[in-house]
Amino acid sequence: MMNAVHPLSSMNRPDPMPFEPFQDAVSAVDRLIEIYARNTAFLRAAFRDVLKGAGSNGRERARAYYPAIRIVVETYDPIDTRLSYGHVAEPGVYQTTVTQPGLFRDYLIEQVSQLLQNHRVAVEVGESDSPIPLHFAFPEGAYVEGEHLEALKRPLRDLFDVPDLAVTDDAIVNGSWRGKEGEPKPLAPFTAQRVDYSLHRLQHYTSTAPAHFQNFVLFTNYQFYVDEFCARARALMASGNEDYEMLVEPGNRITRRGESGPGDEDQAVRLPQMPAYHLVRGDHSGITLVNIGVGPSNAKTITDHIAVLRPHAWLMLGHCAGLRDSQRLGDYVLAHGYVREDHVLDDDLPTWVPVPALAEVQVALEQAVEEVAGLSGWDLKRIMRTGTVATIDNRNWELRDHVELVERFAQSRAIALDMESATIAANGFRFRVPYGTLLCVSDKPLHGELKLPGMASAFYRRQVNQHLEIGIRALERLRGMPPERLHSRKLRTFMETAFQ
Repeated sequence: MMNAVHPLSSMNRPDPMPFEPFQDAVSAVDRLIEIYARNTAFLRAAFRDVLKGAGSNGRERARAYYPAIRIVVETYDPIDTRLSYGHVAEPGVYQTTVTQPGLFRDYLIEQVSQLLQNHRVAVEVGESDSPIPLHFAFPEGAYVEGEHLEALKRPLRDLFDVPDLAVTDDAIVNGSWRGKEGEPKPLAPFTAQRVDYSLHRLQHYTSTAPAHFQNFVLFTNYQFYVDEFCARARALMASGNEDYEMLVEPGNRITRRGESGPGDEDQAVRLPQMPAYHLVRGDHSGITLVNIGVGPSNAKTITDHIAVLRPHAWLMLGHCAGLRDSQRLGDYVLAHGYVREDHVLDDDLPTWVPVPALAEVQVALEQAVEEVAGLSGWDLKRIMRTGTVATIDNRNWELRDHVELVERFAQSRAIALDMESATIAANGFRFRVPYGTLLCVSDKPLHGELKLPGMASAFYRRQVNQHLEIGIRALERLRGMPPERLHSRKLRTFMETAFQ
């Protein structure tokens, strides 16, 4: 095992903190924060001692554990069946490990409050038996010199626990988790170590701290949308708009309300693979925009990681190939179904699983198009078509024999083709994050309509502004919904975790 104790080592750990009952959600979460802060500080102190030479012979191993929260339910409690989360399905012991509870404070208070209200028994907080890997014990922005590690007399894994891929997986959320006899059932969709893994990846891929991510997310595959989003956000900040507090850009560069730009505006920032931009509200109900670039691999990667933040909704805004002769460049496609030929999720979510349209999201998007375009009813059909979007993993599909492709498009009734939308929707389905897709037709390769030189820039300038405005208004509509309405029961399976 990756975290096996070296046979010559003795164990150095902080005093155990047994489980204690709590009837108040705030007090329970405060205890989670206390345990986590103490245990991660212990590991960092032990690591500093090792670097100074103490314990570097490998005969003392430092270990500390993630905090955990559990609930014991002994009856089949009568539950409001309209709720999609906040309760367990049957009697038993349910538990989850927790990481960075300060970051997730509001989320955890809401989830625990739901449990206390629905089951009317105390929740218990204490230490789990899951070790915190040293790599995940450092605060955001911490840096360890490589030469210090190279100077150690023993391998790091002899002295500390390191990330263990055996417990860093999606078994719970995929529905493939199989517990051992007497083991508590999962209370949350992700383990603490799985969450830690993604929090570190988010910083790497987006160059912004996880704390800045908002609960409503836009994905796009074009830089034009980023430019327009930042221009709008800076204008809001400069005007002193009360809806949002600040704009955060890659490198954690912050423009606050009343400012025209970040204080370090002249500082060059190397853009990461998938840069993120956050229009922040104090309760995390603002909007995050991520430029995922091109392709289903990026789409899966970023949604795998953002999912651990438990957002309330994510939408794909991007460009697509129109497949119908009746479509015009600039028309919108509101996806109500997907043909999945992206292949990146086949092992986690087989292609025979339908990915349904979510009524709440569909209505919000359609109403946003009506508002921004000034059209409704029959007139709306002039610029927007609802139908199936096909997502493939071959950007140069035009170079293949078209006969088979056209036949498949016709059989599926697909009206648009792209490389990301079905992946984002499928991962939303898999992770129980409400999802939606609104695309803009930028070319029609099957009908010989490709953008001529110069047309692309003019098209994007004209269309991106309106398209982005629609996406923002749709998310603001979703933000106004009660969470219990937005988080649809159709995304939940037979035996669900109680946490959203």
